Parts: sequence; C-alpha cells; structure tokens
Amino acid sequence: MGRMLYFDCAAGAAGDMVLGALIDAGAPIDLLRSALDGLLLPGWRIEAERVTRAGVAACKFRLREPEGAGSGAGGHLSAHHHRTVTEVCALVRASALSQSAKARTCDLFTRLAETEAAIHREPVADVHLHEVGALDSIVDIAGSVVALEWFHPDHVQASPLNVGAGTVQTAHGRLPVPAPATAALLAGVPVYSSGIEGELVTPTGALLISSYAEAFGPLPLMKIDRIGYGAGDRDPGAMPNVVRVMTGETSAAAAADRVLVMECEIDDMNPQLCGPLAERLYAAGALEVYFTAVQMKKGRPGVLLTILGRSADRDALAAVVFRESTTIGLRYQEVDRLCLDREVRTVQTPLGAVRFKLARLGGDIVNAAPEFDDCARLAREHGLAVKEVQAIANMAFRD
Repeated sequence: MGRMLYFDCAAGAAGDMVLGALIDAGAPIDLLRSALDGLLLPGWRIEAERVTRAGVAACKFRLREPEGAGSGAGGHLSAHHHRTVTEVCALVRASALSQSAKARTCDLFTRLAETEAAIHREPVADVHLHEVGALDSIVDIAGSVVALEWFHPDHVQASPLNVGAGTVQTAHGRLPVPAPATAALLAGVPVYSSGIEGELVTPTGALLISSYAEAFGPLPLMKIDRIGYGAGDRDPGAMPNVVRVMTGETSAAAAADRVLVMECEIDDMNPQLCGPLAERLYAAGALEVYFTAVQMKKGRPGVLLTILGRSADRDALAAVVFRESTTIGLRYQEVDRLCLDREVRTVQTPLGAVRFKLARLGGDIVNAAPEFDDCARLAREHGLAVKEVQAIANMAFRD
C-alpha cells in the first residue's frame, strides 16, 4: 500500500488554487505561515478564506497586503517586482523553508526561467519573471512545495488539464490560451479545452502540476481519506472554479501508470534490420521494444513491432520507426498499467559484486533477480557457467 495524492483539474489549475486545495485537505496554515516567514514583506499576511464556487465550498488562499503597501522595506523587494530567477532564489534561501523545500522551490523557478529563456531566446540569467516573479506567485509556489512536503505522498497523479480558450492579457501583450510559457510547461501532459473562455491553467499551475504529477489520467484505484477544494478568483457559475485534491491509500499495492503503446506489422523488411531498429528506439526513449511473428495477407510471414513508451516521446519514436523500417503506418494508444516498486541493490558474493533488481508489493520483496550482465562478467572472469554464477549470487542474496 502507498499514499496517493491526486489532482482533479477539470476547471484548470493555478498556483493559489493548488495551495488552497492542499490547505483544505489538511495542510496546516500555521505551518505555512512559519515556513514562509522571510518571503513576506512587513505587514503582509497569508489567509485561507472559506468561499463557494458554483455551490461548492472551497478554500481561497490569499496574500493580504497592509493598507497603503508600496515598495519593500528591510531589504525586501517590492511585491510586484519583475524578478530574475537569481533574485527569486535569494528570497527563497532567506526564508524559513526547510532545506529540501528551498531546493525544490528553486528547481521549479529555474525550470520556469529556462522555459521563458527558450521562448524569448535570451540567457536564463537575463530572464525577468513577470507575473510569476511577483510576490504572490512566489508564495503560491513555495507554499505548495511546503504543503506537498507535509503530505509526503508516495505517488502524485493528476487528471488531464482543462486549459480554457480565447486569449489572456500578459506582460508581453494579449496572447492565445494557453500562453506560450504555460503551453511549454505542459509539453507531454494531456490537455484539452472544454470551450470555456479564459485562461484556466496559469504558468504557476502548469509548473506545479507538471513537475509533481508522475502520471495523468482518470482517478486511480485508491481509498480516499482526504478531499480538498482550492478556489480560483472567478465564480463563473457554469462549473465550480476549483482544483480538487484527493489523498488516500492506493487500493492496489502496485502504482497505476499510463504508457504509450505503438504498433505496426511489417512483412517487407530484411530481418537483420530489426536489431538496429530496436537499438535506436531504446535510444529515443522507448521503455520496451519487441517483435512478434505474424501471418499477413497473401500468406506472407511478417513481424508485429510493439513499442512501449511515454506520450512525450511519441513523435521521436515514430520518427525512428519511419526512418529505420519499411512501414508506412503506425497505430498508437495510451493504456493503464500497474508497476511494482523497484530498486537496485548491490550484493557481495564470493565471486564479486552483483547488482540485484528488487520488486516490492506493499513493501514486501516479491521478486529478486541478479543482473545478467554482472553474472556474465563474473562467469568469464572465473571460468564458470553463467547459471552457476546466478545460483551463487541468489544464495548470497538469501543469506
């Protein structure tokens, strides 16, 4: 069993919505106030307000400024300053966040700066984070990191993201939805538009969800124990403008995952090309490649090429297939799979070190296999059969 945290983004996602949902699900507001000390300007405070969105009760996270708040004092930068990633990370490191939260927050802002730099074709150090460099966005991201650290889930998953439609006003002018930075951050993430006008996914929401979620799809098999709703600013009424987060134990001991399956039949290719094709597919990111003998039309023998991979690698994998094989078509789909938790452990044997691949089911080791390459190497060195080395390695592991 493992702890699962699932983000339901049917109404999109923004940084304050994510943080509001995490607070509503149980993340202590006092913990956030203590951790964010050093980021806030004098007199500023964070609040978790109860609101309703289309009849659904939710938590609205707010950063409140004192009356007449202006430029910073005591060494702080102003609330709406367009900061560089260096300035943001300096603020984060001066805060009361844990060392791990500081590192994760700076990693997130570095990723954002690299995304902006690629869009504007300028050095990362010169990129000014406009809306996302404002104090409220920094607090949204840092606060979400703290809250997720408090939940400490084993797995994080999310639904496909509803990005909205139309245009949005930004520091760079009016841009199509999703804005360029948001679209770049969501590369490889399942997205769609329900037709609702407006920006439903902001850069901060895209950054958090795409960085933390390890898989995207429908609600996984789990036993829910906490539910939180984080509200956005608007209340359009057509649907609740909220991010919903659900936490609980995974009902299946293996974690659910989404995998891309690509297939094609080939009956007119030299079989010697199958080996190089597989090698190039693995180099392009394939998780698994295999060939199955099939009987094709007119009685011709052929092979069914099957590739398992990630959605983000689809185009790269397809390019390899079309370049390295004779097929002119390729099918693909996404499917669910269950994966055991895996780790690699080195075991000392009388012949030398052997790596073991371990698979766990609910914390229990259910499979332990010695690395074949290690066994083959030791077999050559000691003049033994590989199966003898495997037997010695398995005995050393049991001992």
